[in-house]
Amino acid sequence: MKTRYALPFYLGGAVAARAGDEMSGPALMLAGFALAGSTTDASSLLAGLTVAAAVGGPVLGALLDRARRPGRLLAGALVLYAAGLATVLVGLGDWPFPVTVLVAVATGLLGPALSGGWTAQLPRVVGRARLPRANALDAMTFSAASLAGPALAGGVAGALGATTAVAVSVALVVVALPAAWALPAAGGLPAAGGLPSAGGLSGVGVLPSAGVLPGVGVLPPTGVLPRARVLPSAGVLPSARVLPSAGALSVAPSRIGAAARSVSGDLADGLRTIVGRPTLARATVTSVVSCAAQGMLMACAAPLGERVLGGAERSAILLTCVAVSALAADAVLARFPRAVAPDTVVWAAALVQAAGLGLVAVAAVAGQGLTLIVAALVLGIGEGPQLAALFAVRHRESPERLRGQIFTTGASLKITGFALGAAAAGPVASRSLTAASAAAAGVALLAALAPWSMRRAARVRP
Repeated sequence: MKTRYALPFYLGGAVAARAGDEMSGPALMLAGFALAGSTTDASSLLAGLTVAAAVGGPVLGALLDRARRPGRLLAGALVLYAAGLATVLVGLGDWPFPVTVLVAVATGLLGPALSGGWTAQLPRVVGRARLPRANALDAMTFSAASLAGPALAGGVAGALGATTAVAVSVALVVVALPAAWALPAAGGLPAAGGLPSAGGLSGVGVLPSAGVLPGVGVLPPTGVLPRARVLPSAGVLPSARVLPSAGALSVAPSRIGAAARSVSGDLADGLRTIVGRPTLARATVTSVVSCAAQGMLMACAAPLGERVLGGAERSAILLTCVAVSALAADAVLARFPRAVAPDTVVWAAALVQAAGLGLVAVAAVAGQGLTLIVAALVLGIGEGPQLAALFAVRHRESPERLRGQIFTTGASLKITGFALGAAAAGPVASRSLTAASAAAAGVALLAALAPWSMRRAARVRP
């Protein structure tokens, strides 16, 4: 860990990147509608940007885990994400629309870098002792971004046009580059996750041998790391490796093929870890189902604004109240980070969200604006602490060599859950806003009950 990298620098970069991400979705929708002239096209752009996260997140996480300097890889992902958004903007109205959507899909592959990929580096910034409070502060960056992003998108689009709003979102992502680039190295571990180098040797990831081959370092034949490989020094057979079991020199297969097999093995290990660690599996399922409920609310936001608040554009008030409440709840949690076990907070927060969504259904029936505002505040009280608690569970349960992958995979699953929830609720909301809101409350209740169901299933399993 490098103490020169301060937590405020991390938080500032995270806020900028995540605000740009939160701003990019609404800005692209507005730009798509303005330039393509179709609501369907506009929503297709947003769907393309989000749906690819399920594929990109795990792969990106595996690469981050193997990187000696994950911050450099994260910065590269941010550059490509910003470039992708700019390319979508250039293509709108000029290129065939399916091509523009494909660019949005490719850009969305890197979306988890702005969420889980960044958060996975937090233990290297603050260390374990300060991690609970840092988790809560990190969760606050999500709430702040969800508050600022859509508001900026609407404000800039109204004043300067939708294309300018997309450009500002790109600029915010770019502003985060220095904070990402300077993130601490991977704790002195080599890129492949082996032992630290002996005697502080720079760039050598294995212990030096006692004269097996001049200039070649090998692991001692103790089987400490079965998958360890020799890293040759300058000018010594760059394609050769020593097998730890036999100590013989052999020619390695294609580096690209070996790396691909290694990354695929890490992907399998990461998924096995998520599924195989009960507390991590329960927190993951609860958070994904909760995100589906939040996506259902998003599909209801505009018609709720029109019916209850007097205009579809006023739906931003609903989302702002959720974000402000989540930010306040996270601030309280940051002062008392160990007051309640994070596993308890994850499912209890889902229960709070179910209550808030139930109030949304009541407001839809009664047409009461005050009830809708109270419902939004209750929702925020559930959303903010749940995210901070989820981070705490992931940090606690994730092995060092798989942390990045577990965080980005979790982020991918949540983004996908949100998109599926929004897609499912949209047709229902067009027929019955009350039914859609009540269904969202039911899904949030299922999220709260999921840990108990999983525990019971584990007990009865032969």
